[in-house]
Amino acid sequence: MTRSLSIMMGVVAVAVIASPLTSFAGGTITGKVIYSGKPEQKEFLLSKFPNPGFCAKIPNKSLVDGDKRFLKQIEVSKDGGLKHAIVAVVDIEDKAFMDSYSGTEVKAEFCDFQPFSGIVVNNRLFKVENTDADPDDPKSVAGVLHNPHSFVVKGSTSATGFNIGLSKKGDRLEKPVVFRGGAEKEGYFRLQCDQHEFMQSFFLPVTNPYYAVAKEDGSFEIKDVPPGKHKVVAWHPFAGKAKKIEFEVDVPDGGTATLKAEIK
Repeated sequence: MTRSLSIMMGVVAVAVIASPLTSFAGGTITGKVIYSGKPEQKEFLLSKFPNPGFCAKIPNKSLVDGDKRFLKQIEVSKDGGLKHAIVAVVDIEDKAFMDSYSGTEVKAEFCDFQPFSGIVVNNRLFKVENTDADPDDPKSVAGVLHNPHSFVVKGSTSATGFNIGLSKKGDRLEKPVVFRGGAEKEGYFRLQCDQHEFMQSFFLPVTNPYYAVAKEDGSFEIKDVPPGKHKVVAWHPFAGKAKKIEFEVDVPDGGTATLKAEIK
């Protein structure tokens, strides 16, 4: 009896020890997005747009110079790191993630859409809030008029998603992002203000939570990625002609895979 009990306890102990080895902790993809080109920006005369005085008050002074306002299309660090690039695993379709995604949120702040880049999920909400009001302009005390206009971009073509004015501070819109005809795999989502052309932002459609937006130095980190070989893309709305650059990454269970993603 004692011998049988001892064997049984040994089997249980082995089972307890072995159990964690069969579970998957997931791994991490870390690295940097590199761009071989130069920084680019587009210049606008504020005097050609409504609320020039208010729009010049933006706290980020790199976006304004006197009567000029800039759209920084490509920002590159000294060592070539590409800011605002999106890195995403694209060979996993996580239905639970897509169904529960609460929506992408954008704010209009001092005539600037924030964030500049991010992600969207097909058929899920896209939300825009107007936070601007100008106490020095009698016509804009209640709010600076912004007109968020969205486009689904696929190659050289684009189609309007929504086009809605937000005239008062605190006004919001919530509309679903809709990609058709495979555009969610090949295209992206663009937002522009019809009142202020320099207000633009860009979004890559994803089907899972394994993505990251590159920091100012181009670095990124994606956690809890299922282990194994995965197709990963790096994308930027202006660099590399807005084409997705594909990479294969082998993610170790509980470990880290490093990716140097170069966009030319």
